[in-house]
Amino acid sequence: MPLAKHPNPSSSVTSHFSLKGKVAAVTGGARGIGLSASRAIAEADASVATLYSSTNDADAIASQIAADTGANVKAYKASVETKEEIASVLRQISEDFGGLHIVVANAAASIGVANHHAAEDYTEEQWRKVMAVNLDGAFYTAQAAGNIFKNQGHGNLIFTASVSAILVNVPQKQAAYNASKAGVVQLARCLSVEWVEFARVNCVSPGFIETDMLDVHPEAHRKKWFDIIPAKRMCEPDELKGAYVFLAS
Repeated sequence: MPLAKHPNPSSSVTSHFSLKGKVAAVTGGARGIGLSASRAIAEADASVATLYSSTNDADAIASQIAADTGANVKAYKASVETKEEIASVLRQISEDFGGLHIVVANAAASIGVANHHAAEDYTEEQWRKVMAVNLDGAFYTAQAAGNIFKNQGHGNLIFTASVSAILVNVPQKQAAYNASKAGVVQLARCLSVEWVEFARVNCVSPGFIETDMLDVHPEAHRKKWFDIIPAKRMCEPDELKGAYVFLAS
């Protein structure tokens, strides 16, 4: 039962966050937020499969996390845009590790597409590309994870969405990106109810995080953001580690 009671609630608080004996897969797990989530989950004693699509040194990254944490960490290549490919890789991970308990659907946070066009100027191709990675890929990952969880009788799914799901970023124009992220948040809500008998489903919606995804923005955009960010700084990816471990625990 995914909402089962802790076996010993009065035990040390660290036991409530331990992932010892668990197996996790993190899409987009070799860079940005996904890399921080992969490392955090490994630090909590889980075995971790880091999924990537184009990171050339993904195997070396996985090996370094393993060396630093003592966890079993391996890299797997998969495109979340292709339904059967992500499903096949998650099945393979489950076979290789002897189960799959946690899936972080994070690829859109690491390779997500945020074309900056006025809404009236989007081409069909531009719109579909954003949705293919950010929303379709999140669903394909969730669907593949859900089938594994259903067969096991339990599992834990965590989406990475964005604050863009609930507000309109300025000054950039990114209606497609915002809409795709809003779709991820609502998808998470739907699955948390639909799959309540065999999976727990949650969603993290970060604000501005200092990753290479922001490199495409001109300096003028950054100045505008700092005008409206209360803390006047970006968040480092590692500052999100606790959130992922909490939701995975």
